Amino acid sequence: MLKGPIPPHVDPRKLADRAARFEGELQLSGLKRLVDPLEDDQGVVLASFDFGRDEQRTVVIHSQLDVAVTMICQRCLEPVVLPIHSECDYAVVNEGANTEHLPKGYDVLEVGEDPLDLLALVEEELLLALPIVPLHDPEICQPPTGPETPESSENEVSRSNPFSVLAQLKRDPNV
Repeated sequence: MLKGPIPPHVDPRKLADRAARFEGELQLSGLKRLVDPLEDDQGVVLASFDFGRDEQRTVVIHSQLDVAVTMICQRCLEPVVLPIHSECDYAVVNEGANTEHLPKGYDVLEVGEDPLDLLALVEEELLLALPIVPLHDPEICQPPTGPETPESSENEVSRSNPFSVLAQLKRDPNV
């Protein structure tokens, strides 16, 4: 097991042969696409990656990611801190390879000759784990109160319907 910074690029096939494991932290501010929908970019992503081979000798990666992000609650429009947890099992295959033989439960990860970009993988996984509509618990917040609509009083003058002229024209046989 390797602790410390997660390398940005790896060769998953070589790491699978060694049954390598990476654990470390990634700065949230370094994941530009992920921080775009967030309220701020403070925090760290706790990440672990296990590389290995399954019974069919397929290269597999098990990833586990944990982070707390701040988003805007869509009910009360105040910041809300949400814990995000993501676990995923990947089967690494060559680009364009047939994936029908893979067991169920694996997400297919096509990797060519270039190294695998682990930071992009982390970013994609966390983007998919973000809630579509971030909300506090219902006990904590309520929707904001909008402007109150004035109640109509009996003293108001009733307005005429602008289309009443059309109704008169429709009844008039000379038109």
